[in-house]
Formats: sequence, structure tokens, C-alpha cells
Amino acid sequence: MKAWKFFKTVLPFLLAAVLVAACAFYPKEKAETVAPRVVRVWNVDTFEGGKGSRTSFLKSVARRVEEGAEGLYFLVTSLTEEGARQAFLGGERPDLLSFGVGLSEFAECALPLPYHFAGGELGGHALAYPWCAGRYYLFSLTDDFGGEGKTAISCGGSNLPALSAAVEGIAGEELPSLTAYTRFLGGEFRYLLGTQRDVCRFLARGVTVYSKPLDGYCDLFQYISVLSAEKREDCLLFLGELLSARTQEALSSLGMFPPAQTAAKRTPVAFLSAEGREELLAAVRSGKNPEKFLKSI
Repeated sequence: MKAWKFFKTVLPFLLAAVLVAACAFYPKEKAETVAPRVVRVWNVDTFEGGKGSRTSFLKSVARRVEEGAEGLYFLVTSLTEEGARQAFLGGERPDLLSFGVGLSEFAECALPLPYHFAGGELGGHALAYPWCAGRYYLFSLTDDFGGEGKTAISCGGSNLPALSAAVEGIAGEELPSLTAYTRFLGGEFRYLLGTQRDVCRFLARGVTVYSKPLDGYCDLFQYISVLSAEKREDCLLFLGELLSARTQEALSSLGMFPPAQTAAKRTPVAFLSAEGREELLAAVRSGKNPEKFLKSI
């Protein structure tokens, strides 16, 4: 009886000790580890947006892609146009480049894409694709666009609003963006040739302004290019999310548009060189038709 009580008391502890020992000496399965992969994304704004930050928008896209891809990370950085050029000359390259028209230096390392847009094609290859777009407008404080009056042409970046004016047959005075906006509201100009940035300014100020879309020309496209062959598949994952319906619908938070919704008829090549830009401006200022330098969309 005493022996039975002893085993009844001690046996559970013996079994527990055996299990602990078995677990300690049982060969553990080697844990699988996923090597981290970092994709560098540069965002270069060469023209005024609507509102908010395009870099922050890209970061939100990056977080969504990371959630569905173990070990994949995106480092999204904002650079100025000149900063991107200097980095390029110093031997630096991102894996993905988000940029406005220009930055011709990067064309040499851009890889072909499975997406096609006339402005992003160079040498027969699709090297860039727009992920968001702006729009040119003619604004008036009245609903009469046929009256005589001066026009202020808003210049807010490396884009060429003078080409929009030339294509539409509008003569005007080129002014810095904020100056054109304030002088238009002050009554010095009857019309303002501006962009989606002015739309957001008017809304924020609560001013009633009439607008007429100018779709003959547009260079207000934010493009994306893949520059890394090694990380191409990861880059295409990012592009897939960036160009998805849910992301494109969210562009309204930036005061921007999905490129598919723009009605623009002509645009310059995405990788427009400094020489090409000056040639376009020279054509406009000499009264020549700039359309032969442009691509039909």
C-alpha cells in the first residue's frame, strides 16, 4: 500500500522529467530564415502636385506590398531633381525611380516594362509608365470664357505650361505659380492658365472659380521606371500595387488623377533632355508649332 502511494505521488514527476529530457535531446528542426531584400525607391517631384506628398503616398503603397511579401522591404526617399542628378553622377542608382518629365540621364539604365504609354517609350522600348497625372486648366472668375482679357500663365516647376498655352492658342504672361494665383484673384488678370495645384488652392480658400480643361498638351505625369535587373521581380510587385485599381482610386487624396482618366492628346518623352526642353521652348517663343516635338497619346 505504501509502495502504491509512493508511485502514485512520484510517478507524475518522473513522467514530466522524462518528457523534459526527451524534448531537450530531441533534434530540433532548423528554422527557416528569409534573407531580407531591400528595394530602394527614389521619388523626384519636378512639377507641383495637388496636395499632400507623393513620397508619403509611395510609402503607403510600399507598406501594403511588404505585408504580403516576407522579407521584402522598400526604402522610399525624396530627392530634388538636382539632387538625383548629382547622386547619379556620383554612381548611385535606385532600384525604382518615380519622376516627372526630365532626368534623361537615367534612361540608359531603365529596363523594359510590361506596361506601355507613348510618353514612356524610347528607342522602341517601354522604359517608363505614369502612375499619376495632373491637368492644365484655364480659370476664370466668371463663366464667360469668350471675353477679352489678360492671361497669367502659372509656372511652378520644370513642366512647360507655355506649351499648353501654345497648343491651345492662348497668349499670356508667364509668372511664378503663387504670384500668378494671387494676381489672378486680385483682378489683375481675367484668366489663369494653371494646374490641379490651383484647383486645390481655390478649394482651400473657398473661392468660386470656373475652369475649362486644356487637354491639347500635358507634361504633368509622374512616371515610374525599374532600374535594377537583380531586383526586377520585387520592383514589378511594387508596380502591380501602385497601378492597381484601389491605389489609383486613392489618388484623389493627392488632388491628382489616374493617368487613364486624363484626356491629354500630346506629351513630350518622359526622359526629356535639357537640350530637348530648350528646343521646345525656343520653338514656342519663336512662334513655331511645337507639336512635331511631341508624342500623341
